[in-house]
This record gives sequence, structure tokens and C-alpha cells, in this order.
Amino acid sequence: MTRPDRDYRTLDKDLGRITIVESAQFHAVRPVLRLGAGILLAVSLIFLALGVTGQQPGLIAVSAGFIVAGWLGLSIGANDIANALGPAVGAGAIAIGPGLALVGLAEIAGAAVAGHAVTHRLAEGIVDIAVLTGAAGQIVMLAALVAAAGWITIATGANLPVSTSHSIVGAIAGAGLAAAGSAAVSWGGIAAMALAWMLTPLAAAVLAGGLLALLRLRVAEAADRGQAARAWLPPLIGAMAGLFVAYIAALLPALSLRLPLALLPGAVAGLAVAGLMRCRVSRLLAETGDDKPGMKRLLRQPLLFAAVMMAFAHGAGDAGNVAGPLLVILTPDHHGPLPVPLLLLAVAGTAIALGAVLFGRRLVGMVGEGITRLNPARAFCITLATAMIVLAASAWGLPVSSTHVAVGGVFGVGFVREWLDRRADRQRAALPVEERRRRQLIRRSHVATITAAWVVTVPVTALLGGLCCLAMLWLAGV
Repeated sequence: MTRPDRDYRTLDKDLGRITIVESAQFHAVRPVLRLGAGILLAVSLIFLALGVTGQQPGLIAVSAGFIVAGWLGLSIGANDIANALGPAVGAGAIAIGPGLALVGLAEIAGAAVAGHAVTHRLAEGIVDIAVLTGAAGQIVMLAALVAAAGWITIATGANLPVSTSHSIVGAIAGAGLAAAGSAAVSWGGIAAMALAWMLTPLAAAVLAGGLLALLRLRVAEAADRGQAARAWLPPLIGAMAGLFVAYIAALLPALSLRLPLALLPGAVAGLAVAGLMRCRVSRLLAETGDDKPGMKRLLRQPLLFAAVMMAFAHGAGDAGNVAGPLLVILTPDHHGPLPVPLLLLAVAGTAIALGAVLFGRRLVGMVGEGITRLNPARAFCITLATAMIVLAASAWGLPVSSTHVAVGGVFGVGFVREWLDRRADRQRAALPVEERRRRQLIRRSHVATITAAWVVTVPVTALLGGLCCLAMLWLAGV
């Protein structure tokens, strides 16, 4: 006897869990919000004092810029840590404390090794670099930081899911537009970023869905799951590790390897990881004596690898949100392309890591215990796909929202799961019309939320950035 009310609910359940995460974020990051409100008030008082005393605006911009950028980094780490660590904690691969430390180090490494491209894009690819010289350029970027921080504080306080990357892009564009007019804004660069915001969730959906189809068809549903896991999991995890190492080898300044040469250390690492994974699966099968071990046990270590990879990708993508504006503020009299100091990237990554370690424990606990522990296979596919897409976008210097990319992965996994269920049993009773309509509304609401988040965020932060810039230029007399 079929039970139509229980058929094909995976996607709806996962989307509902994302809603729970978004609600949980509000309660978990309240200390960061209070800190942000205080910092924005302090910066406002600093500029009011500047207008009264006539002190040098450049010095004020540097000090205020570091304060606001530091809080922005803390907020990024506190909000996004669950995307990386929640699945691994939920599967029992690592405890919260060591996991936070490991993910924090991966955030710093990602920022230092792979944060250059996004930093360059935000510093030079939105507003003409020739405009961003002297005190005017410093004020443009400080206004962008204040506008983005203000919008994130307000939106998070109202429990609205917004992206830091979208916010800082809109704020820089608005501040540059107010300071130098529309001719100074790189509309082509903004269009490229907007296109990436639309395409990256789709790419994550395809990749995550493909990974789930592979795991389910070749491993979970195999007649001998243990033998199938020994055959398929080692090359899969080895390939992911090899590509990750090749990516790092191509970016490390000490190596500066071209892509063909970078594949060599990647191949070595991939073979080593595949061998270790094969040994682990064999040991697990020998210990349990079960030819159908649970997917949760099989995927514990791969989930930990995916968490580290996701944290690295997050640091690579989001450190530029902090470092890009600071780079212009710290180099007011530059000529030509701006070099990105390693120390600046490390500082930005450290701010994000501190936010994760200091404020992320409660949120990771909520996510790990209540959301991802139910199905580590889906969590692994979504986390790994998100990490790979964010890394690819970061290599092109495109700031994208890791949360929105992860939601795309959820859709891909959900649709593939439902397709596989129908494929396995085409005789199931069809869902009632009312139930199908309800689920369509659920899915459309999530698509509408994601779309509205970046469609609304950019113009709102552009307006706030422009207003902040005009006010700061007037107070500084620039």
C-alpha cells in the first residue's frame, strides 16, 4: 500500500531546514549585530567630529575603515560557518571545538592563497581605478563599507537572508557613482558579477545532483554496498582532493605552477587520498562485518574533507569583501594596478575566522544536530558542490554568495532524489493536486527569496553607499 503523503518530500524537507537555519542565524549572531550597531554609531560620530574640527580625512578613513571592515569580517564568519562545518559535525566526523579551529585555519589559508582575484575585482573592477586616488577614493570605499555593514545589520536583524558579496558590490557602485558619475562605474564588470550570481546556483544544482546520482546508483543501491563503496568512494574522494591540491598549487606564489604542471602534485595527492580512503573503507567493513554499511559511517571523513574545502573556498571568496575596500583606503596615492599584500589578505581571513570561532559554535550545533545529521550523503554532495563552484568563481575574481550557491545544490539534490524515486517505482500513486500545488508554492517561495535577496540588495546598498559617500565628502570638504 502506497502512502502518497510521504512520497517525494526530500526537497521540501531540505528547503524547510534551510529556513530553520536562516531563523537560527538571527538568534546565534545577535552579539555581532549589537557590536555592528555600536561600530556604525561610532563611525558616524567620528565623521561628525571630522566635520567640526577639520582634521585630515585620510587618517580618519584608515582608522574607521579598519573598524568597519573588522566587524564585517566577524559578521561574515559568524553567519556562514554553518554552511561549512554543520554537515561534518552532524555526521560525527569531528567535534564542534576542533572543527571550528580547523575551519578557521582553512578560512585564513583560503584568504591568503586564493583571495587575490576577488580583492582585485572589488578594488579595481567596479569603479575606475583612476577615480580612486587620494582622500576621495578612501572616502568612496569607507562609505561602501559603512553602507554594506549597515544594510547587513538591518537585514539580519529583520531576519532577511542577504549576501555580503552582493551588498559590498552594490555599495561600491553607489559610492563611486555619487563621487564621480556614471562614467566611472564599470557596468560591464557589474553585469558579469550579476550573471555569475544567477549561473553559480544552477551549476551547483547540476554538480550536486550528479554527485548524488552517482552515490545512490553506484553505492547506496548496489547489491553489495561494501564492495561498491570500496570501488567508487576512493576514486571519487581522490579526484576531489587532487583537483583541490592542483588548484592550490597553481595559486601559491612560491610555486607559481602553470595548470599542466599543477596537475602533477594534484595527481600525487589524489592517488594518496584514494589509497587512504580505500584502506579506511576496508577497515570499516572488516570491523562491522556488514556488507551494507550505513552511508553516514562511510561518508564521515569525506564530509570533513568537504568542510575544509568549503571553508577554504569561503575564505577565498569572502575575504575580498573586507580586503578590497581596505586596499584602496590604505593606498590613496597609487598609480597603476594595485598589488594585494599577503598580510592584508591574512588579516581579512583572520577576521572571518574569529567571527566563526567566537560566534559560530551555537549555530553549528543547531545545524549539525537538527538539520544535516539526517542524511550525510545529501549534505556531502551539497557541501562539495558548493565548495567547487565558489572556488571556480573566486579564481575568476567573481564574488558570489556561498549560501545562494548551496541553495542551488539543495535544489539539484532534491530534484535528482525525486527523479530516482520515480525511476525506482513508477507504480506509486500520484500525489493529490492540492499537495502538488502546495509543494510548488514552497519551491517558488525559496526561488523568490533568493532572487529578491540579490535583486533588492544591490540597488538598496547602492543608494546607501551613494548617500554615505555624499555625506562624508561634504563633511570632509573634499
